[in-house]
Amino acid sequence: MPSPAPAKMPTQASLTTRLAGILARPVTAADRARAARHVLDWIGCAAAGANSLAGRALRAHAGRWSKGRATGFGVGRIDAHGAVLLNGGLGNVLEMDDVHRTAILHPGPVVVPAALALAQDREADAGEFLDAVVRGYEAVIRVGRSVGPGHYRHWHNTATCGPFGAAAACASLLGLDRQRTVWALGNAGTQMSGVWQCRLEDVMTKQVHTARAAHAGLWAAELALSGVSGPADILEGRLGLYAAACPDADADAVVAEPEGPWLVFATSFKPWAACRHAHAAIDAALLLREHAKAADIARLTVETYRDAATFCDRPLPTTSHEAKFSLQHAVAVTLLDGPPRLESFTPEAIARPDVAGLRRRIQVQVVDRYGAAFPRHYGTGLSVELGDGRTVRTDVPDALGDPENPVDDAAIVAKARTLMDAGGLPPGRIEAIVARTLALADGGRLDALTEVLP
Repeated sequence: MPSPAPAKMPTQASLTTRLAGILARPVTAADRARAARHVLDWIGCAAAGANSLAGRALRAHAGRWSKGRATGFGVGRIDAHGAVLLNGGLGNVLEMDDVHRTAILHPGPVVVPAALALAQDREADAGEFLDAVVRGYEAVIRVGRSVGPGHYRHWHNTATCGPFGAAAACASLLGLDRQRTVWALGNAGTQMSGVWQCRLEDVMTKQVHTARAAHAGLWAAELALSGVSGPADILEGRLGLYAAACPDADADAVVAEPEGPWLVFATSFKPWAACRHAHAAIDAALLLREHAKAADIARLTVETYRDAATFCDRPLPTTSHEAKFSLQHAVAVTLLDGPPRLESFTPEAIARPDVAGLRRRIQVQVVDRYGAAFPRHYGTGLSVELGDGRTVRTDVPDALGDPENPVDDAAIVAKARTLMDAGGLPPGRIEAIVARTLALADGGRLDALTEVLP
């Protein structure tokens, strides 16, 4: 058998080597304050997720883990690896986790649980924890925005790119040098997994995706600390991620703007308990309520980009999961009830005659101008024909919670309170979690927060 041809030597440092350099930048007090808000957002999502059917199943599995220093939501202190696998599965359950648009992924449910578990295990302070969160968001977003739309058609970006973010966060907490950070990123990337079949079935696999991604990054960083090397060319190599699963990868996106603001600031908060692709439609429906009543609508067209239609053109949802991925349901329930609540996507809401009747009058259309703006902008418009012959149109170029259409701190806190209440936490504990999380960036103690986590 002939020997394989030698691989071409790179003409410059690998992408992960250059990424490790970007991650070594200092983190400021303002950066930590922003990270603390994303931590609070994740805590709310995870607390509510822990009280769900999927959350209860994950908590039952977590009983297999031995006691340790890390908080497992709903199960007490357990081993850090067990805590990551539990908590990593909880933050995405309600589809309210934060999101980065061009990376098309959710950093919070992967990066925060990995950083939190390791910070507790290593008894790190609040500043070290928040620095790790900032660096983890940076890595997962930079890799995510590079993999291209061809990857997203079959792969869940949060799952495939998430290990890079978790590894970067944990490398920061472990104080890994440049070489070992590259090893951690390489061995995180080689654990890539997460095909999209779970979108087509009513299953809990998305929770497995986020949990596995968080754990893969933690393990890769710990391996690097122990001296286990990993491939530097895991992204761009001849047999790397891009060659295997990214037909239109943009490698430059990993290292573009190396001195720009940390990308945690470009991450969006989600106000509604639905797929992010449905959020601009919900916002447009709220605007439409100011001009028309649901009863007067003869026909409504949701005009949007192709990925929103691919994921969320679902006129006949039958489960809560399907309702969260239904533009027709999201628009109908919003027009009838106003800002959607958690219960707007329950089987009871799906079965309501008024909601079902309005859903039947809603269609979805892909429109070029929204497609040309995606994924930089998640825009959607509603075109409505009223029974009296009038036509009304609303347009939302950027969903609420995006940098161009931001939510304020009060909204972030209110969302977290609502989610923790849904998770069954008592009011006093909720207020303690809110105060102690936000205080992390201003001298607060991490252990003061973790002692009141559920």
